[in-house]
Amino acid sequence: MLTPVALGPENRTQALSAMAEGELDILVIGAGVVGAGAALDAASRGLRVGLVEARDYASGTSSRSSKLVHGGLRYLKQLEFPLVFEALRERALILHTLAPHLARPVPFLFPLQRAGIDRLWAGAGIGVYDMLGAGKGVPGHHRHLGKKKTLKLFRGGKEGAIKGGVLFYEGQLDDARHTMMLSRTAASYGALCANSTRVVGFLRDGGKVVGAQVCDLETGSLIDIRARHVVNAAGAWTDEIQNMLGGKGKLKVHASKGVHIVVPRDRIPSGVGLITETEKSLLFIIPCPWSDDFWIIGTTDTTWNLDLAHPAASSKDIDYILREVNSLLKRPLSRDDIVGVFAGLRPLLAGESDDSSTLSREHAVVSPSPGLTIVAGGKYTTYRVMAKDAIDAATTDFGTPVEPSRTELVPLVGAENFEQMWAARARLAASAGITVERMEHLLRRYGSAVIEILGLIAENPELAHPLPGGERYLSAEIVYAVEFEGALHLDDILARRTRLSIETADRGKAAADAAAELVASRLGWDQVATKREVEHYTARVDAEIESQRQPDDHTADAARLGAPDVRVSVATTK
Repeated sequence: MLTPVALGPENRTQALSAMAEGELDILVIGAGVVGAGAALDAASRGLRVGLVEARDYASGTSSRSSKLVHGGLRYLKQLEFPLVFEALRERALILHTLAPHLARPVPFLFPLQRAGIDRLWAGAGIGVYDMLGAGKGVPGHHRHLGKKKTLKLFRGGKEGAIKGGVLFYEGQLDDARHTMMLSRTAASYGALCANSTRVVGFLRDGGKVVGAQVCDLETGSLIDIRARHVVNAAGAWTDEIQNMLGGKGKLKVHASKGVHIVVPRDRIPSGVGLITETEKSLLFIIPCPWSDDFWIIGTTDTTWNLDLAHPAASSKDIDYILREVNSLLKRPLSRDDIVGVFAGLRPLLAGESDDSSTLSREHAVVSPSPGLTIVAGGKYTTYRVMAKDAIDAATTDFGTPVEPSRTELVPLVGAENFEQMWAARARLAASAGITVERMEHLLRRYGSAVIEILGLIAENPELAHPLPGGERYLSAEIVYAVEFEGALHLDDILARRTRLSIETADRGKAAADAAAELVASRLGWDQVATKREVEHYTARVDAEIESQRQPDDHTADAARLGAPDVRVSVATTK
């Protein structure tokens, strides 16, 4: 059995030191889902691997998706059958082999608003979808429902708007935790992982890329990392990294903004999620994968040409989502129902069309310069295929045989023995002195790695208490985020290791002081640094809320940029 490596602060320091010595086989830039997947793919082949990330694991697109692992039902309309088939195969792997502790199948309803024509095309499309996905991860085939049965399942539906439905299954997961666990699994196979490490330039030997110069944003130090090959998996930042080479790159990435809102579960009475199509995008009402208390509703699909690190949701985006979802609801939602909002960027491969909804969701792997491979495009569900293709391409010039990819057989940290521990959850809860419901929450977030959480509690029983201001989480989970999961700042903890930033009306501000105090000594914060972390988090939340009141992208972007990134401020104050 794999022994998990703890991604604590000491591990990061050691990883940076090791990357500065000798030569890596592969250096991966970007710890989103594709970069983390590429690091795991290469490390599990026995290669010496480094993974660097300018901000935090999953801090970009990979923590701001629709939280689904799916085949892409709408891609059938574009006749992209191979893409759908590939995604459905990967969905099955994620659900049953790679991350059963983080992902699970959930029922969804496709509502019919025109009984005849909608049933004909939706039924045909979902039927093909089922056929392509036969035996690939979900518990049953689709079913056609009449109006009465549809409204019995979707009790909050508007009777005049819904004429029937088609019931089918998709997969869901907490994307930020999944990507972080990919990184941790890569580290457990020997990858050297460092967040808060920004690439500032490439190392060159003649015309060949032989590594990268990075800045440790926690100290301001510059470090040269040499590697036989560099893989750029920077997602929406692909063009920015590509431009460091000078000259024209081989790929052009178009950033498409997707906005979601989070509302309490009781605002929409329903036993199933919902997926339908609007004029501009898909509309999802998704059961929250980490808590049964919320729905996630989205999304938009619009071009974004502003700040990549902090895409802002505008009032226009929120109004669009509310308008579309309310057309189907008996009791309309209002802004007062919203407890969280998040916006992410899809890195699409640019084509001749300016309409982001028509750009390719397929991925591409290119080498614009010897020693450098770029992987871009794609979708979250197919990250493993993208990672495999990138490492296959990167190792073609090694001159010696390299082991083939084996990640389809590599479960993530927490996956092994998860089913057995889930079956024993009542006993585990009793031995830990917590409720069964709390143990279920922990198992869905950590899988069999919950043993590490319980170890922290055994050492300090005070950590079994709920976090003040964020009672859905134990104090132990806040400490664990730092000692085992690589969190370096309060923002990392409240926005990605937990989801307090989008599941509480105050966006996690009430928990900020207590969380900061729990980890201050572990991160070497004095009172000044601790206060700065809380102030930064509060400013970030206030800026996001203000941006969501703005009428358009430009004003929303300006409001969001009122709170600078904590990593920039840390590096410049040292």
